[in-house]
Amino acid sequence: MSISLNRHHKACLAIMILAGGIALATGTFAAEGKDAPPKAKDAEEQKILDVLDDLDKHHRRGNMNVPMEDGRLLRLLVEAIDAKKVVEIGTSNGYSGIWICLGLQKTGGKLITHDIDEGRAAQAQKNFARAGVADMVTLVMGDAHDTIQKLEGPVDLVFIDAEKSGYPDYLKKMLPLVRPGGLIVSHNTSMRSQAMRKYNEMIQNDPNLETLFFHTGNQGISVSLKKR
Repeated sequence: MSISLNRHHKACLAIMILAGGIALATGTFAAEGKDAPPKAKDAEEQKILDVLDDLDKHHRRGNMNVPMEDGRLLRLLVEAIDAKKVVEIGTSNGYSGIWICLGLQKTGGKLITHDIDEGRAAQAQKNFARAGVADMVTLVMGDAHDTIQKLEGPVDLVFIDAEKSGYPDYLKKMLPLVRPGGLIVSHNTSMRSQAMRKYNEMIQNDPNLETLFFHTGNQGISVSLKKR
C-alpha cells in the first residue's frame, strides 16, 4: 500500500524524525552505530561530505560552526519537507550552508544566506565552490535585519544562527514569508540570555507556531512549524 504525503504531513514527519535523530546523537537512548559518520550515496554527495569533514576537523576555530550532528539534522529537514527555498541568517564560513545544500541538491532547491562579515563570507564562497554547491547559493552581504526585508516568499525553511539579540526581530520579519507547513529552525536556544528567553517565549506562545526544543550538548535547537 502506498501513502501520499502533502507538504504539511512531510513537515510533521520531519520533526518526528528530528526528535529521533537528536535522541540518537545525544545518547537519549542507546543504539548501535549511533556515532557512525554519514555515508555517501554517490560521488557528488561524497565530494560535499569530504569538504564538510575537512571543515569540521580543521576549520572550526573562530567560525562558530554548528556541531556536525546539527548540520546533519538540517540536511534531514530540508529533504524531508522537500524544501525549494531556504533562507539562512548567519553564513559564517559556509559549514551549515553546505549541509543545507546537501539536502537542496536532492530537492532542486536554492539557499539564500545572509552575513555581515566580509572575511567569513569570502571563506564561505570558497567553501561553497570547493563543495560544488556554489550554483545553488546566493550570499547576501550586509546587516540581515535590513537585507531580509528585501526577500519575497514563500520560504520553506529558515535557519537562524546569528547574533542572539537579533532573533526576535528576525522572527518578526521572516515569519510572514514562511509558507504554511514551513519550518523555522533556530540555533543556540539553550543559551540563558535575556534575548534568547524572549525569543523562546515568542515561538512557544505564538498560536501560529508549533515548536519543539531539542538540547544538543550546551547549544540547543528549536524547530517551529508554521501551522496551516
